[in-house]
Amino acid sequence: MRITVFLRQFVILAAAMLLISSCATLSPNGVGRVKRYTFAEESVPEELDGWKFAFVSDLHYPSLFTPKRLGKLVRKLQKEAPDILLLGGDYVTDSDSIDVLFESLSAAMPRWNTFAVLGNHDKRNEELIRQAMDKYGIYLLDGVAWRTEFLDIGGGYTVAGVYDSFANDTLFAQYVEQLDDSDFLIFLSHTPDFVERHSITADLAFAGHTHGGQVSLFGLYTPVKNTCYGRRFLRGRNRTTNGTTIITTNGVGTSRRKIRFCVPSEIVVVTLKSKKL
Repeated sequence: MRITVFLRQFVILAAAMLLISSCATLSPNGVGRVKRYTFAEESVPEELDGWKFAFVSDLHYPSLFTPKRLGKLVRKLQKEAPDILLLGGDYVTDSDSIDVLFESLSAAMPRWNTFAVLGNHDKRNEELIRQAMDKYGIYLLDGVAWRTEFLDIGGGYTVAGVYDSFANDTLFAQYVEQLDDSDFLIFLSHTPDFVERHSITADLAFAGHTHGGQVSLFGLYTPVKNTCYGRRFLRGRNRTTNGTTIITTNGVGTSRRKIRFCVPSEIVVVTLKSKKL
């Protein structure tokens, strides 16, 4: 009798966790949650105090991330009104969805710019994705950096992104090291492994690819991690060996299997706070 009651309770708990971890259908945001961080460091310039960065990655559209959820996601981004929107790669599951996706995302344009990198799933549709980004005003960081200077006072901020985060691109890593270290540097990579492997020094780095594991046993065991560093950069806010703060998102869509368990889909919103004020 006790065993039957226990099994019933376990099934109810498991079902509840499954619902909570993949509740994008019920959410008005199109994703399971909005994961918020505050980045308060001496390196944040006064001019960037209060700025919001929204980060969206691994949409794999369409997948568990459906057209209905895309509309909700765009409306949520519009409501958040970020200063900068960052896109982390792995955008579509088929070429027919490319224009639809980026046209929708263009409606969520931030106050300043949208920056993007490519993911491993984007290679087969790379040219079409590039054309869509150009058409809808999204700046693709394919191994380059975009610098914005603060008028009249000097200094500024730089957004850099790696073209292929799976390649042993030591030249690009050296290029990043040569950027003006007086600027606030945001680094965008599809996978967190590139940032650690090449000792990228940035004020704040963003990555995806891992999906947070996509399926996890209540956060205690994650069978598939998609990173060489185990749980270290699997999800959330962490620091690399050389001290770079890196935020790895669970992402939005799903890959291989249309399921999430105990790993909610998410968009990331980071608010900068300057300690110089």
